[in-house]
Amino acid sequence: MSAVSETIVREYFELHGFFVRQQRKFVAAARREDDDIDFLVINPNAVALANAPAVPPLPFVLVSANLDRVARAVVVVKGWHTDTFSPGLLANAPEIFRFLEPAVFQQAERAFGGAGGLTKILVVPALPAGDEARRQSIEVLRAKGIDAVIPFHTILADLIDRIETNRNYQKSDLLQVIRILKNYDFFKERQLELFKARRVGRKKKERGGNPAS
Repeated sequence: MSAVSETIVREYFELHGFFVRQQRKFVAAARREDDDIDFLVINPNAVALANAPAVPPLPFVLVSANLDRVARAVVVVKGWHTDTFSPGLLANAPEIFRFLEPAVFQQAERAFGGAGGLTKILVVPALPAGDEARRQSIEVLRAKGIDAVIPFHTILADLIDRIETNRNYQKSDLLQVIRILKNYDFFKERQLELFKARRVGRKKKERGGNPAS
C-alpha cells in the first residue's frame, strides 16, 4: 500500500510542475520504512513567485491552489487510508514524526545543497471533521515541526479533475487507470450529481403530490 500511496503523491506533484526526487528506493534491514522522507520536491516556478509583492503566508492545510507558494519541500506520505489523524492517534504514533529527527532531516538538507528554508509537508489520510478535534490535531502537528499537511482527498480529487479522457497517459499506469475509469463514467462530476439529486427529489415530490392537499 505504501508504494501505491507514494505513486499517487508523486504524480500529483509532477502534474503541478514540481521536480520530484525519491529519497530512497529500498529499506535497509536496520531501519524502518517510516524513518525516511519519501520525496524531495522543487518548484521551478517559485523563483518568479518569490519576486512578487505581498505573497500571502502558506496555510497549514494545503489545497492545490497553494502549491505555487511552495519552493522546496520534504514530503512524507502516510497512507493509512482507514485512519483519521486525530489527537489520540498522533499522541500514540511517534513514528509519524521520526523523519524530523536531526540525523534524518539534515540528510535531506544536504541533498538540497545544505541551505535551509525547506517546507515540511505531511500527506495524511484525513484530519478530524469536528472543529475542536481538528484544531487540536493541527496544534500537535505544528508543535512537532510540521509546516503543512495535504489530505489524500485533495490529491485524489485533483488528479481525477485534471485527467482528460481524450489523452493517452501511457507513461503512467496510475493516470491511465484514472483515465479509463473516467471514460467509463466511474467518476461523476460533483456539480452535476448535486443538480441530479435536486431534480430527482423534485420529481418524486411532483409524483407524490402534496400530502396536505
